[in-house]
Amino acid sequence: MSLIKQRIQESIEVKKKILENRKLIGLIEKAADAIVQSYKSNGRVFFAGNGGSAADAQHLSAELVSRFYMERKGLAAEALHCNTSVLTAIGNDYSFDRIFARQIEANARKGDVLVGLSTSGNSKNIIEALKICRNSGISSIGFTGESGGAMADWCDVLISVPSKDTPRIQESHIMIGHIICEIVEKGLFGKS
Repeated sequence: MSLIKQRIQESIEVKKKILENRKLIGLIEKAADAIVQSYKSNGRVFFAGNGGSAADAQHLSAELVSRFYMERKGLAAEALHCNTSVLTAIGNDYSFDRIFARQIEANARKGDVLVGLSTSGNSKNIIEALKICRNSGISSIGFTGESGGAMADWCDVLISVPSKDTPRIQESHIMIGHIICEIVEKGLFGKS
């Protein structure tokens, strides 16, 4: 089998595991419901990730702010890594571990949602932000790999993709994120 076919097959296998996992399907639905409820209460959604997960965070934020399938009003969402002045100020004045937590302290309110993406589940800067959520009435959703890592202790809803392979995990994160965006749109604005 060529490398191309092998990687495609690996991606399919991870997605089959997700499809067959009732608990995981239920957690995806629970995450979407938390976001819908936040928006119905005039809340906002924040996304945090590093590297490829930062790109996924930015991508999913854009789907909510702009549109996904439906022509509708924009939804308040923000990827926390996009303001380089804020990131470098916090990183310099405090530490890189605080870059997301400080922004959650400043901008998030009770009823908002933080979606943290980390394939290992051990990104310290995301865990620090999740700790702020736990103590502030901010809902937290984690997208991780198979083990869940340390994020498992801090997320209200943990979506652990059944894989240890970073690219396969990230491919599944964006698929799950897209599904959540669709559920959110339908939940808020009705059928397309």
